[in-house]
Amino acid sequence: MSHAIARHNGGVSHWYAATALPTRRAPLPGDRSADVCIVGAGFTGLWSAYYLKRARPDLEVVVLEREFAGFGASGRNGGWLTSEFAASREQVARDHGRDAVIALQRAMQGAVDEVIAVAARESIDADIVKRGVLHVARGPVQLQRMHAMLADDRRWGLGPDDMRELSVAELAGRLRVTRASGALFSPHAARVQPAKLVQGLAAAVERLGVTIYEGTTASEVVPGARAVTDRGTVTAPTVLVCLEGFTASLRGRRRDWVPLNSALVATEPLDAATWEQIGWEGSELLGDGAHAYMYAQRTADGRIAFGGRGVPYRFGSRTDVGGRTQQRTIDQLAALLCEFFPVLERATLDHAWCGVLGVPRDWSPTVRFDRASGIGTAGGYVGSGVATSNLAGRTLSGLVLGEASELTALPWVGRSPRRWEPEPLRFIGAHLVYALYRAADRREAAGLRRTSRLADVASRLAGR
Repeated sequence: MSHAIARHNGGVSHWYAATALPTRRAPLPGDRSADVCIVGAGFTGLWSAYYLKRARPDLEVVVLEREFAGFGASGRNGGWLTSEFAASREQVARDHGRDAVIALQRAMQGAVDEVIAVAARESIDADIVKRGVLHVARGPVQLQRMHAMLADDRRWGLGPDDMRELSVAELAGRLRVTRASGALFSPHAARVQPAKLVQGLAAAVERLGVTIYEGTTASEVVPGARAVTDRGTVTAPTVLVCLEGFTASLRGRRRDWVPLNSALVATEPLDAATWEQIGWEGSELLGDGAHAYMYAQRTADGRIAFGGRGVPYRFGSRTDVGGRTQQRTIDQLAALLCEFFPVLERATLDHAWCGVLGVPRDWSPTVRFDRASGIGTAGGYVGSGVATSNLAGRTLSGLVLGEASELTALPWVGRSPRRWEPEPLRFIGAHLVYALYRAADRREAAGLRRTSRLADVASRLAGR
């Protein structure tokens, strides 16, 4: 790449550079009451509001947001609308049985199609293209892991319509990645422009009668139930905490979920000759089999948005300032992007940004509602939140309304994972884990013929 200096760094995300930052809605004008108060106007909070109001139009629902709707991960992610669910199938099966694992996977596949259907119903133009996801193996060890993944799918009753292997030649017919050894393909995925999706969803819930208060910082949620903010207190029988990676900003919740950082870069629009060398005409999503994995999409305006882990964690569960990311992270992503596609050595990075994702101590998402306290929550998606948040919103709606269904019976409902360790153990542990994963990737790329034991150590330390 001609240089790894991005023309723009931060400014929330590239997605907002394409759409412009939204005009701020009014803040909470003071104390008030409601039937349901939702803290956080990202995907989880907005989906919850959407399904509650569609089920019960008479409910008075308010949403509180510190910045603006879609400021966090919902407006910064890689635009991966996939059926991937961040939880151990073996653990789910031990606790709930084999059928629960399959039901959860089918529910996630349904969530992908549900998001697409709502976008069509609400006339949300979010550049959605459902062409699946490619997980490319680069080297023999990654290919071994992908074969193991495929075998695991088959053991759980998932067939070729869910995931299948592509040869190097079949992959090259779709996308040409340097050093590719093969790939797995799943059709249950779509590319989206996340800022367009979250802004369209915010407008849709407002049309249903939901009030969104922006510029309003919630500091505490009190059983009973009250949401205390810098602008006043909202009293409601039900308060839903939908802050994901920003959950630590609430009093007493600093150790609930760790906010891990992820960063992306976007190239300038690429010309036809460059795309001719890369391929990628189908706009499939792209991932790899590394431990410190990457994720990418071909955008609607002909760029590559390419992401991965940068500095994994900030001391004290702090978050970034406006999406600005470190230069060394930009350098790392630019170098890896050029490893995948050497033709991009002459391209220019147009934008770099970062954000946080919520990670529970057991790396498994959860959705729960305690009727006694009136408090509910959902999140901990570990980076797979675009579709999972929709499933969470529908599930939270059912739990609040007391409507038992297949969704409210899914095995992620009601979980309460243990809390993370206090500082400085969180900081040391997070950085050690990702240092081990990166070292494992380097060893494997240097010729190791099996998965590095360092990756196993890292996974055990992380609690995965």
